[in-house]
Amino acid sequence: MYLYDLHFAGACLEIVEFQRSQLSSLSPCPFYLKFGSKSVQKGRALVSGTFPYACQRPKQYPASKKPGEYPQNMDLPPVLPKKKKKPYPIPFKEIQKAARKDKKLAERGVEKPLQPPKNGLLVPELIPVAYEVLDAWKLLIKGLAQLLHVIPVYGCSECSEVHVAHSGHNIQDCKGPRSSKRRGLHSWVKGSINDILIPIESYHLYDPFGRRIKHETRFDYDRIPAVVELCIQAGVDIPEYPSRRRTNPIRMIGKKIIDRGGYVEEPKPWRAVDPSSSSIIDLDTCGACERFPPPSPEDVPIIAQETMNAHETVQTGVTKLMKKYTVKACGYCSEVHVGPWGHNAKLCGEFKHQWRDGKHGWQDATVSEVFPPNYVWHVQDPKGPPMRSALKRYYGKAPAVVELCMQAGAQVPRRYKPMMRLDIIVPESEEASLVA
Repeated sequence: MYLYDLHFAGACLEIVEFQRSQLSSLSPCPFYLKFGSKSVQKGRALVSGTFPYACQRPKQYPASKKPGEYPQNMDLPPVLPKKKKKPYPIPFKEIQKAARKDKKLAERGVEKPLQPPKNGLLVPELIPVAYEVLDAWKLLIKGLAQLLHVIPVYGCSECSEVHVAHSGHNIQDCKGPRSSKRRGLHSWVKGSINDILIPIESYHLYDPFGRRIKHETRFDYDRIPAVVELCIQAGVDIPEYPSRRRTNPIRMIGKKIIDRGGYVEEPKPWRAVDPSSSSIIDLDTCGACERFPPPSPEDVPIIAQETMNAHETVQTGVTKLMKKYTVKACGYCSEVHVGPWGHNAKLCGEFKHQWRDGKHGWQDATVSEVFPPNYVWHVQDPKGPPMRSALKRYYGKAPAVVELCMQAGAQVPRRYKPMMRLDIIVPESEEASLVA
């Protein structure tokens, strides 16, 4: 294939031929060839015909985006349909490529090369991150429990909608079982800390590379927050939730473990002892509002800012830990499992669970599945009139923790401002029809 570059000098047309090896060194030509019907006077005669002529391309300036800059407005992630499997975080072709590579090594009897933490050893540089995330998790629960005494939160009794304001909104988007009788309006009740910080729990494993959890043995394991379990496997030592620390790496050929250092008897679950007499009660949201008293009015903005900072620390730290440590999530429901592979408990009741006999469809988890943001409507005036469906397109959204802390006096991080649509003025109901 050849490329022809056209140059015009008066009425002459020069064609220059380039080989393939010369194409990479060429810069884009600012001119392009165009044919048009024109009348040209040559001497005293008038000649009509189709003549080629050169036109200059308009200059295109690349959109420069500095680090830390965000667009003016940004849409929220799309809501995934429940009657369909979640998309894979890693492209399926890459998963197949890695599986074929492991299969070739297994056929030749070559061990699979594993790096920490895939071989059961800890990553030393991530141990301080795990402790920082756990401390921020405790501070986040404490701050939310205190702010809920001051900032009212409402939740729909028929669906998962949450609203942070002095009254519920009137947006008709309820998907509950009896929403048709209310014409899509929500049935608001007083919310709790679990409406703001969605509890995502996981089984605690003494040895993540040991025996798998079966459906019959699922009650032999503790259920703790997935963030806490991730920190424990990343190096945090909690006496109530012990974890096996290996000194020798495991060895694998393909999908088979050939050396795991033997099976160790796992300790009994901690739930047999009263949890209120230990420090693990600070790791759970259960009864948090009763444990912490209401704050004084002058301390509310300080607590709100500390809670906002703790939320950002947890999200950033979980992102760092999940880049190394494996976390699995069901492709159909909200179940999460921290470990190299999922459990075998038959607890999935979502789309086509009969075909899978209730087993989960495990795949790699995302940060939003381990630490869900739980987006709510951003209220510009919490004490003003309730939101309406007619003005829905002018409203923005934000994570529930961010919206709660912002109404309590905290500064909003820059990355949430585009989705909150702070620069859009909400018109009146009679003005909405006049807006283009």
